[in-house]
Amino acid sequence: MKDHSTAGEFVVSQETRQKLVNTARVAAQKAYVPYSHFPVGAAVLTEGGDIVSGVNIENASFGLTACGERVAIQTAAAMGHRSIMAIAVSAPRAAGTTPCGACRQVMNEFKPASGELLVLLDGHDSILAVPFSELLPKSFGPRDLERGG
Repeated sequence: MKDHSTAGEFVVSQETRQKLVNTARVAAQKAYVPYSHFPVGAAVLTEGGDIVSGVNIENASFGLTACGERVAIQTAAAMGHRSIMAIAVSAPRAAGTTPCGACRQVMNEFKPASGELLVLLDGHDSILAVPFSELLPKSFGPRDLERGG
């Protein structure tokens, strides 16, 4: 099955889901985590079908640490992408790790204007697919600003 849109929903095939998780797993191996030793890799699927990965990058000034999800999304944005259809998160030391609150807010900025952003959590032996709206219900984002203007 290919990735496609139906009635406003973007459908991510099983093949693409597996490719996203595999990309996140490979990325996690490149994480820079000298303090926490907790690597995280992420891979986003753009509206155009590109896959962009990112890793967490720690800093001795802990507040400056960047999460893998944000690195992947911001790299995609720097490449000109403005809509993320799916994101996979892989944390080798903790199966099923979910994105932090800051990452969820950044995901909200780049989720599709219509339809749902698919979040794939690497369970190591399985992939848990979670609709973004379950991770950040009643979120505030760009569409709220558009309505208020």
